[in-house]
Amino acid sequence: MDLLTLGQLLNTTLVFSTALIFAALGGIFSERSGVVNIGLEGLMMFGAFAAAVGGHYAQDAGLGAWAPWVGVLCAIAVGVIGSLIHAVASITFKADQTISGTVINFLAAGSTLYMVKLFFDGAGESPLIDGFKKVSVPVLSKIPVIGEGVFNSYPTTYLAIILVIVIYFVLFKTPFGLRLRAVGEHPSAADTLGVNVKRMRYIGVMLSGMLAGIGGATITLTTTGTFAHNTISGQGFIAIAAMIFGKWNPLGAFGAAVFFGFSQAIRNYVQLFEWSKSIPQEFIFMIPYVLTIIVLVSAVGRSSAPRALGEPYDPGKR
Repeated sequence: MDLLTLGQLLNTTLVFSTALIFAALGGIFSERSGVVNIGLEGLMMFGAFAAAVGGHYAQDAGLGAWAPWVGVLCAIAVGVIGSLIHAVASITFKADQTISGTVINFLAAGSTLYMVKLFFDGAGESPLIDGFKKVSVPVLSKIPVIGEGVFNSYPTTYLAIILVIVIYFVLFKTPFGLRLRAVGEHPSAADTLGVNVKRMRYIGVMLSGMLAGIGGATITLTTTGTFAHNTISGQGFIAIAAMIFGKWNPLGAFGAAVFFGFSQAIRNYVQLFEWSKSIPQEFIFMIPYVLTIIVLVSAVGRSSAPRALGEPYDPGKR
């Protein structure tokens, strides 16, 4: 394998990792506040759909290079709205959080496909749009392997990497992060100290919707260029696995997301070899999901979730 191929493999790994990074970071905000968010898959689906529709109409309006960013803004808005459904059900009405998240997944799968048909005259997918273009960082992009792999990427990839650092700082070095983690560990103690548990949990869930929406938009605006029923195809669940394997830590989740992105890049890379044609394609496409299961099994007992995760907070019980 030559240096150019290594650089391309690294670049492809980051492309596949980007959506997982955004969604995993979103999951961290929600679950650090004590709310299980199985609905990341559905929130990514909402984001991918909104980015496709928003980007399409922005492109038709002649916004050019700004059209993908309009798609991202639409994805943020729809992702937050979708997360509010989960927040109201699980925080205000104290519904089972796993069931509420599962409902979000089913709702997204059905409603987005219906709306695509509604907006685009019965078509099974949205029209192809011009998404983000790769941006090369001067000088750094000339470094062998690293330059081609890291510093010649989509704007969303750079944004994801920056957010990993920013969110780590916010969670562990700011009063806001301390309050968010407190309501996920010991909500009654946080409430006693004047922290509004319900508000902090709402913020955590809404931030998860925003970031998962961007994750879904990333797939539409960088790799597929369109939205269909299989655009997300389990990426939200892989992001949950990255979050758990990363121990609800932004840096750990980043590493896990890159690992899963690498497994998807390998899936594509393997198909370039002649010997892969003797292997059923279904087995090759199973690679990322099999690795996800293996990683989750290996992480059981080693990861420590927030203590109050999944427990509705009742101020009357302390």
